[in-house]
Order: sequence, then structure tokens, then C-alpha cells
Amino acid sequence: MALKIGIVGMNGIGNTHAQCYQQDELADLVAVCDVVKERADAAAEKYGVKAYYSLKDMIEHEPDLQIVDVTTGGIDNGSWHFEPAMEAIGYGKHVLVEKPLCHDIREARELYAFAEKQKVYLGCNLNHYFTPPAEKAKQYVDNGEIGELVYCLHKMGFNGGEAGYALAGSPKIKGHPYFHMKAFLTHPFSVMRYFCGDITHIQTFSDRPGFRRSAGDVMVSINSIHVKFANGGVGYLLSQRGDAVYGLGGWWSMEMAGTKGTFCIENCVEKLSYWKAEKGIPAISVQPQAEVTEYGTNDFGSTFNNRLHAFLEDITNGVPREELRANGRDALAVLEYTFAVIESYERGGEVVRPNPLPPLHGDPMSMR
Repeated sequence: MALKIGIVGMNGIGNTHAQCYQQDELADLVAVCDVVKERADAAAEKYGVKAYYSLKDMIEHEPDLQIVDVTTGGIDNGSWHFEPAMEAIGYGKHVLVEKPLCHDIREARELYAFAEKQKVYLGCNLNHYFTPPAEKAKQYVDNGEIGELVYCLHKMGFNGGEAGYALAGSPKIKGHPYFHMKAFLTHPFSVMRYFCGDITHIQTFSDRPGFRRSAGDVMVSINSIHVKFANGGVGYLLSQRGDAVYGLGGWWSMEMAGTKGTFCIENCVEKLSYWKAEKGIPAISVQPQAEVTEYGTNDFGSTFNNRLHAFLEDITNGVPREELRANGRDALAVLEYTFAVIESYERGGEVVRPNPLPPLHGDPMSMR
């Protein structure tokens, strides 16, 4: 039976989620909510559902509602996540939150703890690894075809440069130095953690180019981040917000290299290459033959359908909360990494150890 869903926040991303739900057999979108009446009304008419202007009203007038999808934004694209998510959890509803989990790390810790106390599912839209290339790459990892992690390289950003720059005017962005870090680093960190595990050490050298400085732009838009994983491997993340033209690999590339093989995903959804470590190949000058899978698409939008369906599928199947894909603990982890980046930057590039995650206790109903 389809799960009854209400969405709070009907700007761009809320409409993206609504369209996905209307195409999914596991979803029954029954209501939309926005404090801006015109947005709620327009969405309600478009999707043939009821409009509400407060979350409390939506929940109390839709007694069969099972999931609240929080797609609000705010400062750094996250300051309006905490209150509606906490309110929905307080009513015992399962919650999906857009990324980042919260704008403030203390709120994120509280939100995760409250969801655990209430024993509801808390998920986050960490959609960048809900793709066919990532699925196949994970098979390489799980089948032992990568081996022990040696390094991970991830590049993710926006195409741009000085010629196309314009100072952001939105109060959600303007004047906030960590907008790019908080709004964006969740995605690459989530991918790195998905494949390589927990991160124990972080160091960043971050800055902004002269054209931003001249415009009075305070955003720390260039992030060069070095990490160490719990398993001993090392990693590097480069992210920039339209400060340079794309180079090799496009806007999104992720390479994971191990003792038995290496894979590289290009442009998130488009291409996966795998190189197997073999005897007899010279150490330099000769590139091993790659196993290449071209997916024939650049439709990044499909990642939303894939991720939302996975959330609905896990709830339908009643998986243990800690096994929910892209769950609240996963989202908290990558936000802890983001705040460690901020701390490292503020300390002039010192190595920082991210705050440890809450321990997993396991659901006694599923661990018998």
C-alpha cells in the first residue's frame, strides 16, 4: 500500500519531490504546505492535493499522514529544516529532510537524537550515490575487486570563472561566508563516506578569488580538503562554486583506488571505469585497459526519483532504522565533517578530528 506523504516547503525542490512522488507507486502525495500561501495553493492545484499554510494544521487535518518531507531552505539552504522536522517527529511521523540536515551542527545532533527517541525513520536527500554508476561501483567494492583503500579523489563544483560572476543578492547567501560549505559539501562527503567509510581527520586550505573579494563577497568558495579515513586510507576533496572553468572529468568525478583495483565515476550518472590490478603491467607509462560502462545519460534529475523511491521502499519493507539508506546518522556524519572543515579553516589549516557519531545500539525487535 502506498505511503501517505505531505511536503512542507513548495519552492523549487519541493516541486521536484512532488513530481517524483506522483510517478512512484509506493507514494501517495496527499498534502502540501508552505507559509507563502500562493506557493502552497499553486502546488495544491498542480498536484491535485490539499494546501496548508502551517505544518501543525497539515498534520492534524491529515490523520493518516505517514511521512513529512521537509524541503524548506533558509540561510545556507538549511536554516529552515530543524523546526519543521522536529515538529513532525514530535507527532510520530517519519521524516525526510533535504540536505544539509540542519544549518547548525547542534540542531542536527538534537534532531537525530529526537528521531531515535521517537523511533521514527529520519532520512536525508543524499541523492548523489543513488545512481546506476554508483550501484555498480559499490559492487566492485563489496566483491573485493577494489581491495584495501589506498586513496579517494573527489572533485565536485560548478562551472564558472570571473567573466560570468555576479554577487549573490539573496539574503540566504549574501553575507554568509560558509554558504558553499554548508549548502554543498554534504554531497561529496556523503559519496566519499558511502564508498570509503568514516573520516577521522580533516584539514582544509580554503579561500576565495580576488574577483569575489573586490565585490565584497565573503563566501569561502574554494575548498581544498585533505582527509584520513578510519580504515587508514587517505582522500582529497576539491570543491569550488563557479570560480573556474571545468577541467577533466566535468562537474563531478570520484576515483577510489585500492590494492586490487580502481574505479572512477564521471559526471555522477554518465560513466564508470574500472581498472584491475594485474601482474606484468609496467609501473609507469602504461595505462591498464579499463572496463568502461557508459550509461548514455546526463539526466542528474533521475537521482531524485531513485533516492525518494529508496526511502519509501525501506519504510515499506520495515528495515531497521540504522539500515535506512541515507539515514539521519549518515547525514549527521557529513555535517560533522563540514563543521570540521570550517574549524580547520578558522584555525589556519590545522588538522581537526570531527566530533564522534552517537553509538549504534540496534533495534531489539530486529536483532533477535
